[in-house]
Amino acid sequence: MNPSHKQLIQIALVALLLVGCVAVLLPFTGTLLFAIVICLTTLPIRNRLLTLCGGRSNLAALLLSILLLLLLVVPMALLSGTLADGVQMGVRALKPLLETGVPPEPPQWIADLPIVGPDITRYWQDLADSREEMNNLLRQVFDPTRKFALAAVGLFAQGLLQLVLVIFFVFFIFRDTHIYADALLTGSRMLGGDLGERMLTLAEGTVTGVMAGIVGTAAAQALVAMLGFIIAGVPGVIALTFATFFFSMVPVIGATLIWLGAAIWLYNGGQTGWAVFMVLWGMFGISSVDNFLKPILISRSASLPLLLIVVGVFGGVLVFGFIGIFLGPTLLALGQVLIREWLAYAAPETPTAAAAVRETR
Repeated sequence: MNPSHKQLIQIALVALLLVGCVAVLLPFTGTLLFAIVICLTTLPIRNRLLTLCGGRSNLAALLLSILLLLLLVVPMALLSGTLADGVQMGVRALKPLLETGVPPEPPQWIADLPIVGPDITRYWQDLADSREEMNNLLRQVFDPTRKFALAAVGLFAQGLLQLVLVIFFVFFIFRDTHIYADALLTGSRMLGGDLGERMLTLAEGTVTGVMAGIVGTAAAQALVAMLGFIIAGVPGVIALTFATFFFSMVPVIGATLIWLGAAIWLYNGGQTGWAVFMVLWGMFGISSVDNFLKPILISRSASLPLLLIVVGVFGGVLVFGFIGIFLGPTLLALGQVLIREWLAYAAPETPTAAAAVRETR
């Protein structure tokens, strides 16, 4: 056989092997990446557990996996069940409206609303007089709302399964951390020399900082919200606190959906004063945590603009599902930091950049 033909066959076999490996790993890309992110973030805890366990990596990895199950999977399971029950209750409450129609007069609290109350009351009465128009409006509102609620339940259920799989990967990564760490360090040195090693260190710091910023801010908002729920006497404090934690990772509107819903519930129950308190607590307490704490935490490793956080959250959810809430902003922040570092490293070597430096001098 011609040596060149033999070499081509060898290259083709290696390429086929790589394609096969990628095809096998592709369905687990998101969960593997998120498992790596969690491992980098919780590495100090793992090292502490490893010391307490006398260097037994299996036991340390198992204890940390159990801790992650308690902190992530159990609250997610409770929240998914509560959300599913809430959707069923909402569907049961709205179905009679489609069958019997709305009452001729709106609730008193709607009529008492300032400025818009009289207009809503008149429109309500017109709808009650016109059964066909009312049914069309109810269907237009009911169907999209039901689909959105079911999609939210499905997203949380998918997230629950993904988190279980992520923790499964975390156990094996932490069990053999030294092997993967040595391989990453060797690979970065072979590919980029000193720059590769520096970028690896930078990537670790960026991932840790962004995750600490996102998760730490969400936890702080959840604690502040829990205090407000307890003070205002809102029921289901535990479920609402977990919901605030997870929804706080969605920028701008995440936590607002929870505390505003609690304020509406208080207002409907005739507790106008506590409803006003809940709105003020949400605006100046819960939301202010996101405005001040998150930039401080994230800026320690990477200055991540709000646009990248928004795009990272929603794009991450579209690509990776629920875990994209965490993974999307982290990947974008990592890409931004590494590109900046690479450009800063390469700029002095280019003639244009060197000329620009000389001109400024």
